[in-house]
Amino acid sequence: MAQKLKRDLTVQEQLARGPLDMPFLMLVTLLTIIGVIMVFSASYPVALTEDKNPTFYFIRQLFFGGAGLVFMWVISKINYQRFRWMSMGVLAVSIVLLVLVLIPGIGVEVKKARRWIRAIGPLPQFQPSEVAKVGVIMYFASRLSKRNTETPRTISPRSYLSGPYNYLQRIGFLELIPYGAILGVIVLLMMKEPHMSGTILILLGGAAVLFAAGIKLYWFAAGGALMGALLLLMMSGYQSTRVQVWRDPWAYYKTGEGFQIVQSLYAIGSGGLLGVGLGKSRQKFSFLPEPENDFIFPIVCEELGLVGAGIILFLFALLIIRGFWIAIHARDRFGALLVVGIITLLAGQVFLNIAVVTNLIPTTGISLPFFSYGGTALMIQLAEMGMVLSVSRQIPAAKQG
Repeated sequence: MAQKLKRDLTVQEQLARGPLDMPFLMLVTLLTIIGVIMVFSASYPVALTEDKNPTFYFIRQLFFGGAGLVFMWVISKINYQRFRWMSMGVLAVSIVLLVLVLIPGIGVEVKKARRWIRAIGPLPQFQPSEVAKVGVIMYFASRLSKRNTETPRTISPRSYLSGPYNYLQRIGFLELIPYGAILGVIVLLMMKEPHMSGTILILLGGAAVLFAAGIKLYWFAAGGALMGALLLLMMSGYQSTRVQVWRDPWAYYKTGEGFQIVQSLYAIGSGGLLGVGLGKSRQKFSFLPEPENDFIFPIVCEELGLVGAGIILFLFALLIIRGFWIAIHARDRFGALLVVGIITLLAGQVFLNIAVVTNLIPTTGISLPFFSYGGTALMIQLAEMGMVLSVSRQIPAAKQG
């Protein structure tokens, strides 16, 4: 019976039953476990301040982390070719959610930014931008994977438009129109929130897939200039104040705008080489705002020191390198582009979070993957890792190692 069932399987189904990439799986699991532990260490003073159980944030993050790992495993069992037809739906849903978040009563405003959709029943509060990130990558990877097999559209050479049309076709402009339109709609919606870090990450993920697909380099220079202009437009109100704080946070310490970044730098510096010990941070006791969320890495530095923080960054580096290894050895173009987008998004988010808490760039709301408190964000991140593992299952046996 088993032999008969095996014969009935298609080639793709047999390939989808290959082994998971164990180094990638172990790194994701290890970072998630360390992240949950650090959430407990960083969050219990916050919970006590809010008259909650000291383990309130830890239990929730532990639940979502465990559920996310199961979710990752389930997704890894899915033949990643199915993500092709799912990509359009995920992208459409993400755009609808970005519209809904701007509607009063549905969107939640926190610190002059409307980025969250209100909790509905058992569904927790979440950021639609998290769905938009993966939606853009899935859709771009699906379309661009067929780029070399599609026949370019032509118009009659007798038409007076044939000259300009052929020129735009030759330089690759016409090919970029659908991708530019999608990114333009999403960026405009994100600017209304406003959500600068989310905008940067979505553009980064989309650009990574376009680059890996072979889009001409001069379009990235043009796109970078356009992105810079858009970011300058977003630099209004409190965003422009953040730039001034970034330039000299101590000058704004007494007014409150520079308080968070100064306390972050104190936490990082006070950790020294080996740290003060796990759970023994002083800055998390009402000194550093959001120690369990966007600013959890300074607590890591304070408690585990330069050595511990360096090990965590090394684990992230190994995960990113292994992810790109999976992309290089993917069975087909779609799998490679999908993994490139996801891993570039992960790498960009890690870099931006570390850059913010060390005052390398102006402060903006961006979480550290697998570490920052947030149930839905963690589950979506682990779902993305499940997609990477799904691609890894179909790597030819001769290339695995």
